[in-house]
Amino acid sequence: MSLQSISAETPQPDSADPATEPATRVLRQFRIVFNSVKTHFRQVEREAGLGGAQLWALSVIAQSPGIGVTELARSLDIHQSTASNLVRTLTQRGLVSAAREGFDRRGVALRALPAAEPLLKSAPMPFAGVLPDALSSLDEATLRRLEQDLGRLITLLAADEAGAQVPLAQL
Repeated sequence: MSLQSISAETPQPDSADPATEPATRVLRQFRIVFNSVKTHFRQVEREAGLGGAQLWALSVIAQSPGIGVTELARSLDIHQSTASNLVRTLTQRGLVSAAREGFDRRGVALRALPAAEPLLKSAPMPFAGVLPDALSSLDEATLRRLEQDLGRLITLLAADEAGAQVPLAQL
């Protein structure tokens, strides 16, 4: 698929139409972003048979054998209880092992099992999702502007900031 065909298929905000308010144009842009994220997670589910957050967690565990749940939560930037739930699902599906290790045997070391390898090889990329991947490719100045502007929007929404640690794949 060529870049020309992609841009022809991608809906563009109608900035030339004076009847279209800026708030409407930005709302349309949010819809495009959300639909792109949702489409990626549907593709992950269809091709890998796992939810997007589960696949991302599995990929981190596979890359870091012996990682603990706390470190996994930190890597995914999610709450530890959310990471524990992801691990529980992955262990129940036979993709991850969780073994008690360490001096006092309180730490749990996570490892990807052999069944995870073909799944990870065939799953659509990026494992972290399309939005984190796209954001990581933006320059620092753009990210700072986005952070500031989205911060203002979050304040106007009076949004619960605890939602910041819920994976997009689980929304």
